[in-house]
Amino acid sequence: MPTSSPPTGAQTITRALRALKLIAEQPNGVRLTDLAEGLALAQPTAHRLLRTLMSERMLVRDDRTRRYTLGPLVFELGLASNHHFNLRDICMPILEQLAERTGDTSFLFLRSGNDAVCLSRVQGNYPIQTPVVQIGSRQPLGVNAGGLALLSCLSDAEVTRTLQAIAPRLGAYGELDTEELRAHCARAQQQGFAWIANKAAPGVSALGLPIRSSTGTAIAAITVAATVERMNDGRVQEILPLLREAAFEITQLLRQ
Repeated sequence: MPTSSPPTGAQTITRALRALKLIAEQPNGVRLTDLAEGLALAQPTAHRLLRTLMSERMLVRDDRTRRYTLGPLVFELGLASNHHFNLRDICMPILEQLAERTGDTSFLFLRSGNDAVCLSRVQGNYPIQTPVVQIGSRQPLGVNAGGLALLSCLSDAEVTRTLQAIAPRLGAYGELDTEELRAHCARAQQQGFAWIANKAAPGVSALGLPIRSSTGTAIAAITVAATVERMNDGRVQEILPLLREAAFEITQLLRQ
């Protein structure tokens, strides 16, 4: 077994960067044992390093496979560091097409910490539109359909931590509480899509799907919103195929 002396600050940063590089090279993720071997670290030391990177959202862990992959913060930093890669510009033609085909307002959300940030929106041609969520605005994960789609992709432990963190803010959204939001999350996981109404804004109902990176990490979400009266069960079944098609197209563009 490799041994590890107490690292200096620079050594810790170097180890973290090497860990991120090793994990980035493996699309299916890396196990703790393989990472420890690749970094020549004892497993307890490697585990502490991975746990720290997870707490900062640099990594995520699949509870089923026990493999680590790059987390959403890596994606967010990439967006901030490279002006040539503009998620809003990449997705705009697809959002416009989705709004035209559904007649309703389409949105693009990005996760930032425990919030969903509205990156873009496009109004459709139906007489009654719902552009209530402003571009650049933030809402707790789960309050709107985009945030709920992102929340539903997290592990049970991550969902619990997120709900604890946002609990004090939920009451402002249709008297929402953590137990109700947990139920919405469980329903989204079971159905394969998010559907929530009267929370982000009164009288508004929306559907959402996550957009995943090549490693399977949910990095953004796309939604369609309409009035509660318009978004009935039949309408949901009409919109879902169009929403799934749009999410797939964005995923393919990002992977290119």
